[in-house]
Amino acid sequence: MKDKVNEIQISYKERVKSPFWKKINSSQDANALLFENWNKNTIELHETFKVMLLNNSNKVKGIFQVSQGGITGTMVDLRILFAVVLKTLSVAIILAHNHPSGKLLPSEADKRITEKIKKAATLFDIKVLDHLIITPNEEYYSFADNCLL
Repeated sequence: MKDKVNEIQISYKERVKSPFWKKINSSQDANALLFENWNKNTIELHETFKVMLLNNSNKVKGIFQVSQGGITGTMVDLRILFAVVLKTLSVAIILAHNHPSGKLLPSEADKRITEKIKKAATLFDIKVLDHLIITPNEEYYSFADNCLL
């Protein structure tokens, strides 16, 4: 028994085939798709952090919820985020989280986590295309559009 080890298996299943993946051309496209896939029952209740996973043509492979927090914040574990990004063989990502208060401007903590994720992504040749802050009334703030990336 002492020479036995656990077997590690990595898998990723596509339920929507690539010809049907939505292409992201702008922050507006990303916001529309993210908002459509956000839980409207909790968007005003607590912060949630998600990552949109993209292929080399900026087509959406999927959206993954990284964390769910409290009224004013949520923790982002980079190991979990990048486990998902690497498992899906994504080459680009768009980060997103909601502000239940409806405030559009990023906090210092928002800026710090974006920079931390961007730095880690460069080690894997993964592009961080944007970080969106989404509000309950469907407005959004784009880090890329505001030159913060």
